[in-house]
Amino acid sequence: MTKEKAPVVTPERDDPRALTVVMHTAFFVLLAASLTRYLARHADGPRTPWIIGLSVLLATLYVLGPALGPRPAPRRLTWLGVVVATWALLVVLAPSFAWCAVPLFYTGLRTLPPRAAIPLVALLTALAVAAQLSLAGWPDPNVLLAPPAVAAVATTVHVVMQRQSARRDALITDLVRTRRELAATERREGTLAERERLAREIHDTLAQGLSSQRMLLQAADRLWDSAPDTARDHVRSAAAIAERSLAEARRFVHDLTPADLAEGGGLLQALHTIAERETTTTLTVRVHTEGTPPAALPASVESALLRIAQGALANVREHAAATTATLTLTCLDDQIVLDVTDDGRGFDPATAPAAGERGHGLPAIRARLRQLGGTLTIESAPGEGTALSAAIPLEPR
Repeated sequence: MTKEKAPVVTPERDDPRALTVVMHTAFFVLLAASLTRYLARHADGPRTPWIIGLSVLLATLYVLGPALGPRPAPRRLTWLGVVVATWALLVVLAPSFAWCAVPLFYTGLRTLPPRAAIPLVALLTALAVAAQLSLAGWPDPNVLLAPPAVAAVATTVHVVMQRQSARRDALITDLVRTRRELAATERREGTLAERERLAREIHDTLAQGLSSQRMLLQAADRLWDSAPDTARDHVRSAAAIAERSLAEARRFVHDLTPADLAEGGGLLQALHTIAERETTTTLTVRVHTEGTPPAALPASVESALLRIAQGALANVREHAAATTATLTLTCLDDQIVLDVTDDGRGFDPATAPAAGERGHGLPAIRARLRQLGGTLTIESAPGEGTALSAAIPLEPR
């Protein structure tokens, strides 16, 4: 993932629009007031043409400023230098123009970084104080203290606003990056969850069906010459299993109810169906119930228990070498329990795949139960068969 850059904080973008409009308006008002004051007192003076020309030039330059952009590019810096020089010349010729310094503070702070803007503000303040002292004719304390105080307040407010804007933009950038990372993580988790779902469905349906077909076809091959009728029965059984596997594949691709449940009759009937299907000449599968099954179980619980029974019987058929397997459905008030027992060779539960491992069989059963808040218990020992118990609460946890 590429690292996102923090947005560039530009004064033009971050200053409130209303403040910008007020400062621009104030500059032209103060410039016009200063020119009017000068003309009212010195209309016939020798400097009047210069004052009028410089005032028009300053106003024109100020109007052209926004077109140069907010960034401190060379042309923008040149423009600021010309504006300050024009104003300084006006102040030397007519000290009453010193009041235009306040909007120029704002212009300098918007254009330059704080380290360069603060010296500029100090220079403008010094020129304004010198101009006002020349008008007062004596060291007026108000003239000495008021402009520096105004400059200090304006500079502090502007710097604080810029820092707050920078922090806000950095926070927004972090939030956007975090949201994108979270979305990418959710997509990855969704992909992994779908892969795990398909792996479980394939193991409990297609893999089991293919295993049964292989066994039937191998038996048919062995009996083809000596008992052709029996061999043909095995082939027909393999074809029927292939048809059911195809139906299951279509259903789990669309995340639908398993075919055995879709046929009606509920979970108990579906367990009897798969028991009959798994019963062969070498393995007998029985179904028992204890308690009264609820009138209607959640579809997710029925599907999970059916898939668990299919997966457990697949393990019995492939690994246990058992002659008898029993499915026991126990219905309690607060949970429903499916026990799968066999009289096979057994195994050491300590060597079984852990719950967090990827794989099939027991990890798939654990994953199904974990999604529903259920638990899995395995009791087995070499040579003593296996008892698998899957319990699912009827009330959501």
